[in-house]
Amino acid sequence: MTRILYYIFAFGVGLILAVHLAMNADVGQKLGNARAGNAIFWVVGAIVAVIIWLAGPDRSAVLELTKVNPLLLLAGALGASLVLAIAVIIPRIGAGAANVMLLAGQVIAGVLISHFALWSSPETSITPVKIVGIAVMIGGAYMAVML
Repeated sequence: MTRILYYIFAFGVGLILAVHLAMNADVGQKLGNARAGNAIFWVVGAIVAVIIWLAGPDRSAVLELTKVNPLLLLAGALGASLVLAIAVIIPRIGAGAANVMLLAGQVIAGVLISHFALWSSPETSITPVKIVGIAVMIGGAYMAVML
């Protein structure tokens, strides 16, 4: 896949992420319990994740788990906590505002992760142009949410 196709793919995943978060929030609202909605979401997700893994060609990858720092496995707990937080946030400020603020936070974190080459990310230095871009994006997030 060429690099541009990965950018298009990432954009599409972002679209799906916004839909998925709003759907999870709606489940929590309909159940009257965001925690229950979040738990159901993760159970279904875990089942599908195992099916996707088992349908692949390399089912033995779990044998390599000893090479993974156990702290990295906390990403699953972070994911569950984040989705729960978003399920609480969306009904209160709306999907648009929530996603704009999430995107702003992700851009800042992503730039820092890339700058320091954390968690298998290729190193990409922070430049003055990137800082201006982030400032413009944050300003745009403010205008999209607050005005």
